[in-house]
Amino acid sequence: MATLLDFNLLAKNIKQWGIEIGFQQVGICDTDLSLEEPKLQAWLDKQYHGDMEWMNRHGMMRARPHELHPGTLRVISVRMNYLPAKAAFASTLSNPELGYVSRYALGRDYHKLLKKRLKTLSDRILEYCHEHACSDDLNFRPFVDSAPILERPLAVKAGLGWTGKHSLILNREAGSWFFLGELLVNLPLPVDQPVEEQCGRCVACMTTCPTGAIVEPYVVDARRCISYLTIELNGPIPEEFRPLMGNRIYGCDDCQLICPWNRFSQLTDEEDFSPRRALHTPELLELFSWSEETFLRITEGSAIRRIGYLKWLRNISVALGNAPYQDTIISALRARSGMGEMLDEHIQWAVQQQLNRREENQVTIQTSQQKRLVRAISKGLPRDA
Repeated sequence: MATLLDFNLLAKNIKQWGIEIGFQQVGICDTDLSLEEPKLQAWLDKQYHGDMEWMNRHGMMRARPHELHPGTLRVISVRMNYLPAKAAFASTLSNPELGYVSRYALGRDYHKLLKKRLKTLSDRILEYCHEHACSDDLNFRPFVDSAPILERPLAVKAGLGWTGKHSLILNREAGSWFFLGELLVNLPLPVDQPVEEQCGRCVACMTTCPTGAIVEPYVVDARRCISYLTIELNGPIPEEFRPLMGNRIYGCDDCQLICPWNRFSQLTDEEDFSPRRALHTPELLELFSWSEETFLRITEGSAIRRIGYLKWLRNISVALGNAPYQDTIISALRARSGMGEMLDEHIQWAVQQQLNRREENQVTIQTSQQKRLVRAISKGLPRDA
């Protein structure tokens, strides 16, 4: 095969095909991630992966794509923008009666869409190789956050961006609002060069993280991350983090929202990533009233569905506990009692938070009344009294 193909031309074609298919950028790298292995092992040794035991299950295979898919010589790395127009960040996060869903999860599950596009790209490559009578031993495999592979370091090696201090990939022209995907191939394609990191001294993502999950530059303790707490964690959310979660019910975008490079973010034109109306700026009480049937229907084809109904209610109950006091919130919470020990724990916490807030409100009202009374009395007294 190597003697029949112009691999430089093929690499150029692959990048053009990727753009035509709908990716915003395509890069190519080799499979050597040996420099990442000590970092991965240190992260695992510190238990930063929390309950995500699958992160530790395959050992260092994550840093060895050629072991994951034997015969792999190159990784074709792609990115696809997902930020929708009118994302309503501020209006949702600033209203504690609404539920905030991470913007990547507002539309269709990205796994299926990107994997389908990667399959289309591999078909183009196969067709091209077939035309040049060299497709017999072509071997490829697509991945989209679906296998033990370090996709971010691969994206960096392929020149798609650099690793920000929040551990996400940043691109000078596109910020960080994009998905990544990989196509492992056994073609000796020419590789791209990494780009220089451009975060400088900025630590905005670290200082803005509500739970302090970015414990040092480029290192995230997942056990503290709201995305982990609301999506990956199966048990109770530690009580210390519940007040810090605010109204975030699925994921968190704070480290991206504060990043200066996201001033250059590119909006997606993918209709599948358009926000579903019921998830865009939803009222917490409305979400909490959903039956399991409603939850499954509205989240069909969405990344949200995989957390399940009880974890969905768990997350919303925490947000309701953080909301301004309302009698209707307490009633709604109590009406959900008895659905399981884990959910009951969060409901009890949320009810107590609401009761505490009601008491605080009453004290505030009484104090305000006393101040008005004092001012009224003072106005009626002689100056020398």
